[in-house]
Amino acid sequence: MAKKGKKYQAVVEKVSGTRLRELEDAVELVKTVSYSKFDGSVDLAVNLGVDPRHAEQNVRGAVSLPHGLGKNVRII
Repeated sequence: MAKKGKKYQAVVEKVSGTRLRELEDAVELVKTVSYSKFDGSVDLAVNLGVDPRHAEQNVRGAVSLPHGLGKNVRII
């Protein structure tokens, strides 16, 4: 069986996998346990409790990012 690294073992000691956390606490924990040399990404799963088979319960939306894509968009 492969051994885990020192940094990985230190992170596992700080994080308990089954505990639910508030959003602010979870973000702070992710920031403190990150040991990579690049900007990582975080996935978020949200259970909305809607039935997508019903048209009135579809959830759609759009988000404008604060810094955009860095490109000027021209529409002709």
